[in-house]
Formats: sequence, C-alpha cells, structure tokens
Amino acid sequence: MSTNLHRRDYNAPPPQLDEGYWSALLREGEFAEPAHLHHDAAAEPPAGYLPTHDDDHISPTDHSYHGDEADWQELQRLMDEDEVIELPVIGYNRGGLLVEWRHLHGFVPASQISDFPVNANSITRRNALMAWVGQTIRLRVIELNAEHNRLILSERAARVERGERADILRRLRPGDTVVGTVTNLCDFGAFVDLGGLEGLIHISELSWGRVNHPSDVLQRGQEVRVYVLDVDREAARIALSLKRLHPDPWQTVSERYHVNELVEGVITNVVDFGAFACIEEGLEGLIHVSELAEGHFLHPRNVVSEGQRVVARVLSIDSQARRLGLSLRLKE
Repeated sequence: MSTNLHRRDYNAPPPQLDEGYWSALLREGEFAEPAHLHHDAAAEPPAGYLPTHDDDHISPTDHSYHGDEADWQELQRLMDEDEVIELPVIGYNRGGLLVEWRHLHGFVPASQISDFPVNANSITRRNALMAWVGQTIRLRVIELNAEHNRLILSERAARVERGERADILRRLRPGDTVVGTVTNLCDFGAFVDLGGLEGLIHISELSWGRVNHPSDVLQRGQEVRVYVLDVDREAARIALSLKRLHPDPWQTVSERYHVNELVEGVITNVVDFGAFACIEEGLEGLIHVSELAEGHFLHPRNVVSEGQRVVARVLSIDSQARRLGLSLRLKE
C-alpha cells in the first residue's frame, strides 16, 4: 500500500460506518447449498452459512457447531493477536469456503481468497472453490460475533506480516490518499484491499454523479487510488471515497454554465416524467417531459433513448439543490 499524505478539502461530513454496510459484505453474492450438506428448506442455516435475499437453498444446522464460551474467547485472542491459523476446508458455496475450527464452522468469502478468479464465469469460480475442499488453508480471523454465531476469516489477510494490518490502521488518517485493489463489488459499494485490510467505498462515494451499480465504475482486481474518509480503529474499518479526489462540479456549476446556454450531453436515464442528461462527469440535468419536444407523444422514450447525444438549452441552475434544468425545445 502506498500513502500520500496530501489532504484535500472536498469533504462534506463522511457517511457513518453503518453496520449494515459491512455485514452485507458477508451476505452479498449468490450462495448455494454447502457441498457437504443435504438440502432441507424448513431448517435453519449452519454456523458460517450466510444466505442472501436471493438465496433459496437453506441447509440444516448441525447443532454441534455452535461452540462454547471458551471457543469464542480463544478466537477473540487469535484475532486480537493477529495470529494465522491453519484450518481444513470442509465445503463451499458460490460465496466462498466453509472451514472448521474446533466446534465451529467458519466462512471465507471468495473475495478474501488471494488469486481467486473473481471475474471468471460461474463454472470457473465453482471449480476454483471446489478445488479447496479437503485442503488446509492459512487464515486470519477478520470478523467475530458469538451472538450471531458468525466466524469470518481471510486468506488474503493471512499473507501479510503479523501486525501489518494494525500498522495500516495506526498510520491512516482521514484525508490521506492510498492505493489498493478492488476485491469485491456489491449493490451498496466496493471493497478495496489496502494490504490485508479492506476499506469500503460506499456507492454514494464512487462519483459526484449518479451510479446505478459499482460495476459501472470499477471492476474486481483493479488497482485504484482512493481518498480516506474515516478510520474506525476499534472496529478495524475504513471508509473510502473515489469522488473526493476530484472537486465537486456542482460547487462551480454557476460559474461554468449560464441560463439559455446551449450544451451537449448524453441521455443517461429515461423516466415517466422526463429524461436525465449528463453534460460532464458528475453533472446531470433533468429534461422535464414538457421540455422534450413540441406536440404530444406517449412516453419520453418515444423522443429520446439512453446513450443518445443531445444538444439542450440550460433553463435553470441551482447549485445548492444540485439541480440543473434542461430543454430540448431549443427555440427561445
């Protein structure tokens, strides 16, 4: 990981590190029934098995795998002391590997396996996971929750020197810029490996403009420079941003554009009440349905389509509300 201590002042208050964002890392993706268990739709999932809202394969719980207080205390010690442990892989699902530690099952997300073919097709990914079954894997504990019977481990974290992850947490400050590798993309954002420790770029921090999905901006395995928004050392969590590396275009929109000016843009979204057009990176304007064309038409899609280049007239500019009104009716 490289760190640049130049700090930029493009900061609104950073988003809170909502627990839901981080726990969703463990739920995202397509999860299938673990290979070594039989399907029973009426039963609860096993320890370490993390279904999603898309999941319809729930496996029975083996009640011998809930551990006792001594097990959880020992795991806490292993995590606190940043120790590497070697565990057997006993199964897999499309989200990652299932491993066994004493009386517990643990889960290793695929994004936490180094050199995993993250951009490959589903067959290649499945074969890569299946190949681990029966082998022993070196891991570090990265998340622990006895109340929810949750044990999450990382092979990627086990590859760095002991104490290196803690050193990253100690050195990082809000305002730093760092370089990392995108490990996982999900609906709410992107995870970036900073050297055995991951940070999250929430979807709202990917661009000053609207982003439908993080995959529109980033891809797994991509090296990326990011801005550090916040560091929670106690929880070992880092909030990152892409957009804060660039000025907010809305702050100077009134200086660069004027009412009645003609601008070029690309239609990015067509909705019942009109269409949105991007006139520069991070700057979208609304063409209301009444400003799309003269005469009557059934729907905005009868006039414009996504990806179409248009010339529009600026009707209104409101930098504080981040609103730009446009018109395709070019007559004054």
